[in-house]
Amino acid sequence: MKRYDLRHLKDDFYDRMLTLIKNDLKNNEVGIFLFEIGDFSHIQKSADVVKEAGHELLNSLKFNEVDWTIVVRKKG
Repeated sequence: MKRYDLRHLKDDFYDRMLTLIKNDLKNNEVGIFLFEIGDFSHIQKSADVVKEAGHELLNSLKFNEVDWTIVVRKKG
């Protein structure tokens, strides 16, 4: 399991998240991604991006007042 802080990317974290899943996680390994909520559309979009890439979203939850965490299992 690896943890990635993508808050510094603000609304533009999707490509980086997919790159990390592809290149840094092993098949069936879990990654925890932290990003800034901004507007709540990023929550649904992050779930959609993970699903479209063929990976499994295990959890999605509010981390604190401004941050969100998703837990993803790499499928491959």
